[in-house]
Amino acid sequence: MIHGRTIAISWNWRRSENDRKPEALISTLGFTFATTLTSWHLLVTFCSLHVARWMRFFEHKPFDPKAVMGFGILNGSSIGLLNLSLGFNSVGFYQMTKLAIIPCTVLLETLFYRKKFSRNIQLALTVLLFGVGIATVTDLQLNLLGSVLSMFAIVTTCIAQIMTNTIQKKFKVSSTQLLYQSCPYQSITLFIVGPFLDWLLTNQNVFAFNYTQNVVAFIVLSCLISVSVNFSTFLVIGKTSPVTYQVLGHLKTCLVLTFGYVLLRDPFSWRNILGIIIAMLGMILYSYCCSIESQQKSIEAASLLSQVNESETDPLINVEKGSGNLPDSVVAQAPSWNSSKDQHV
Repeated sequence: MIHGRTIAISWNWRRSENDRKPEALISTLGFTFATTLTSWHLLVTFCSLHVARWMRFFEHKPFDPKAVMGFGILNGSSIGLLNLSLGFNSVGFYQMTKLAIIPCTVLLETLFYRKKFSRNIQLALTVLLFGVGIATVTDLQLNLLGSVLSMFAIVTTCIAQIMTNTIQKKFKVSSTQLLYQSCPYQSITLFIVGPFLDWLLTNQNVFAFNYTQNVVAFIVLSCLISVSVNFSTFLVIGKTSPVTYQVLGHLKTCLVLTFGYVLLRDPFSWRNILGIIIAMLGMILYSYCCSIESQQKSIEAASLLSQVNESETDPLINVEKGSGNLPDSVVAQAPSWNSSKDQHV
């Protein structure tokens, strides 16, 4: 692995959606074993959640073990494929891979879940992706292996994020319960393939690395930080949607670029500024459209509920619609012919 490739991996990993460690661990200490480190993050997350369960912070709710295992392996595989895509592609092409996750997610949810995205939402996402592309995509160097890895990375990431949302709703489990049960499978998957992938990308053995006190301290710190990152990821996807989670991820990218320029005086150009402005406009438009559609759905649901309540409380409506009989109290009050009067007539 050439030195330039290692620099590209280090730079882009800090800005990828799997950013779960302090920057100094890579740029200063040279610990570039990203996949193996992620497996340690997930293991520490599982141990932390196990302690939280023991202290009764949440209730363990077992459900379909096959679904949990499949989801855990798929999620772990998507992280490994993203790292491979990062290593075998240029920085610009990897940024394009990240941008392609949103339209791919929209396509999959439309085809398989019959979810509808309004034109306003589609327009907002287009503006957002266009702005992030201007701000982050620089060089585009295509190669066959990198393109294939990127394609698999996009598909597995989209499916994993959709399943994160779907499983929570289908089995009625919280983000904590799903993360707790799937973490072991994710960690094992990445721990098995991690050392090989890291050696392939860096030409170094993770177990032969010189683990100084500073390296160990930063690894422990990154593992502790990853607990909150993993938890927030599952929480956001479960409460909102995979598309909204990706939008927040691009917001993070824009904020990293902005704070890097303001606080660290990183090099900035008019292209970065224009891209961030367009991306922020797209995010604002997306938030506004989602808010309007959410209010409309709430109004429609309330109107439908009121109609149902009225039909249940008004006996005449029920009879006219053939949905039921009159209550006994109404029947008792209805006028009836007197038998003696009938005979007299």
